Amino acid sequence: MYVLEVPAFDISSCLIAQQSGANRIELCANPLEGGTTCSYGFISTARTVLQIELFAIIRSRGGDFLYDDNEYSIMKKDIQLCKDLGCEGVVIGMLNRDGSIDKKRVAGLVKTAYPMSVSFHRAFDRAANPFETMEDIIDTGCERILTSGQRPTAVDGAGLIQQLVRQADQRIIVMPGSGVNSDNIDKLARQTGAVEFHSSARDIKTSPMDFINDGMEEVLSHAACNGDEVRKMVLVLKGLEV
Repeated sequence: MYVLEVPAFDISSCLIAQQSGANRIELCANPLEGGTTCSYGFISTARTVLQIELFAIIRSRGGDFLYDDNEYSIMKKDIQLCKDLGCEGVVIGMLNRDGSIDKKRVAGLVKTAYPMSVSFHRAFDRAANPFETMEDIIDTGCERILTSGQRPTAVDGAGLIQQLVRQADQRIIVMPGSGVNSDNIDKLARQTGAVEFHSSARDIKTSPMDFINDGMEEVLSHAACNGDEVRKMVLVLKGLEV
């Protein structure tokens, strides 16, 4: 009944999330920019080592979600690559200047992705009218929306998420994300009625290097997956299914 999606920014995190019980991986690069499209090598290797669903984010750069024709062309090519590599889905999002959904081009990406599943990412949280926006996203053929309820965290936006789930009426999956963890996923599930959840379960992995040049004044750590946190969330969701 319940699905837990975990973003992964390196190959070891993919394996940790899978071994810990996650149902789906959202494959991303550049966590400090909110996630961008990964390299061919990363996507290909992840598809080889994973048995669970693999969705790749399709985002050519950080920043806003207003894209020009060249960036749109890049995204179409990246989607085709993901399809050729056997991904189950992709994660996209495009806006117009006025905060509405770029329906025509989003629909074009969905068409390129077929038969893969398509999620609309948190560009939704930057849209002008969440209820009209959801209807537009449904029209494009996307199958789910990742959202924090247009607030910094899903807990803050739980009220709006609940309204969106009701309006969706099973026509599209509304998936809470941002700040979702083992301490609040039970409450979020009960309050919002959502059945899919997105959690970074993020940990910070320090460098195992024996020598670090202090003169560079760098912190050589990176975002990784916390397997214990994933397992806790999986147990909570299984408890809700009883």
